[in-house]
Amino acid sequence: MKEFLKKKNIEISVKRYLIDAMGAMAQGLFASLLIGTIISTIGSQLGISVLEQIGGFAKSVSGAAMAVAIGYSLQAPPLVLFSLLAVGYASNDLGGAGGPLSVFVIAIISTEFGKAVSKETKIDILVTPLVTILIGASLSIAVAPYIGAAATAVGSAIMWATELQPFVMGIIVSVLVGIALTLPISSAAICSAFGLVGLAGGAALAGCCAQMVGFAVMSYRENKVGGLVAQGIGTSMLQMGNIVKNPKIWIPPIITSAITGPIATCVFKLQMNGPAVSSGMGTCGFVGQIGVYTGWVNDIANGLKASITPFDIIGLILISFILPAVITWILGYILRKINWIKKDDLKLDL
Repeated sequence: MKEFLKKKNIEISVKRYLIDAMGAMAQGLFASLLIGTIISTIGSQLGISVLEQIGGFAKSVSGAAMAVAIGYSLQAPPLVLFSLLAVGYASNDLGGAGGPLSVFVIAIISTEFGKAVSKETKIDILVTPLVTILIGASLSIAVAPYIGAAATAVGSAIMWATELQPFVMGIIVSVLVGIALTLPISSAAICSAFGLVGLAGGAALAGCCAQMVGFAVMSYRENKVGGLVAQGIGTSMLQMGNIVKNPKIWIPPIITSAITGPIATCVFKLQMNGPAVSSGMGTCGFVGQIGVYTGWVNDIANGLKASITPFDIIGLILISFILPAVITWILGYILRKINWIKKDDLKLDL
């Protein structure tokens, strides 16, 4: 069995499933739901109907995009990869609000079964897509609604708890999602899988911004403008190697997220009512901020919000950029003074 799995490039490991596949799933979400939302929002704000239509097309294929991205990360052969389009559509559609988690689980299983039968028969062009789609679609019908319901329940519990205890949950959600963003897993995929929006989404955004902007500013001495851009609008995951060498460099961004999270939930009542995936994006391409703005626009259109106020804008700017930059820099300066952070501890190979 080990030889067969090795031959088929089926590697059952945490890295392949929880790091590679989840990271790819987030990219699939970005290339469909997220970019579609941005395009359609621009279209609606500028009154350009064709952009709204294009955005709608992109959003409609999010399940297929996620599944193909997952298959690609698992190094699926072409016939398996193309068959995942149907699997992703089915699992996302039947998973309801928890569709992304359904796609994640079912696409992985379908991919590995497809890889197992790939090129094992003389009628591979029939067998491989048949097995991949039958297994994926059957699982979608049988279990996707339950996976989706479970994900929705967890997400709803987190959001309910955040509404009930905005200070405590603001800290917890902000710190945990921020840590997930810097770890080699996908905070965006996690937020999407559990549908984290509302105040919980705002706390998640705060935590992600604390990590990205925090590391970018704190390491400016070592990495200059290149590091500021790479981490500030790219990803703080670039610091993971340095964190392994000296975990103390992670203290300032984590403490910052514990501070900005409850400020977001209790002071500014910052809510992410755009796509849930935006909650876990932070300042990456300013997707998190665009998501908040999209939520404001939707709330106004639905009569849930009267207008976008200066207080809203100030809160978003403070939580996303100013507070993470100032607080993390101060904490980083203190840690440098007591020699917990030494010269080049934050240096990136850019």
